[in-house]
Amino acid sequence: MAIERTFSILKPDALQSGVIGKVLAKFEEAGLKPVAMKMVQLSRAEAEEFYGIHRERGFFKALIDFMTSGPVILQVLEGENAIAKNREVMGATNPANAAEGTIRRSFAKSIDANTVHGSDSAENAKIEIAYFFAGTEIVKYNWAK
Repeated sequence: MAIERTFSILKPDALQSGVIGKVLAKFEEAGLKPVAMKMVQLSRAEAEEFYGIHRERGFFKALIDFMTSGPVILQVLEGENAIAKNREVMGATNPANAAEGTIRRSFAKSIDANTVHGSDSAENAKIEIAYFFAGTEIVKYNWAK
């Protein structure tokens, strides 16, 4: 299996609900090792550029309002098949449709406030990681997982 990196955001609702540690534990339990992490307050311009693919959709303004409503945690996760594993651990976008034990089923409040974002492909993971992290901010370390 291939070791990959993927991008993840803990959204404002995760921070506001006080579940940061629980969400991070789910990633680690799934074999996803954080190799870069920072807490930021996204500016409107950053959020609009990052989510630009959705610009023409009806939910775009609400998404940007939500993602700029409070701080977020940006992270790079590494592990075997990290992109697929991250999406599995997150669960379906709509928490009502997410499998038991997934992050969204466990912690999300709604389809809009759904706790986490994760890259959906290797190409997007590279783009999203580079958008928020310089190569020097991503570290290597041994993990006894």
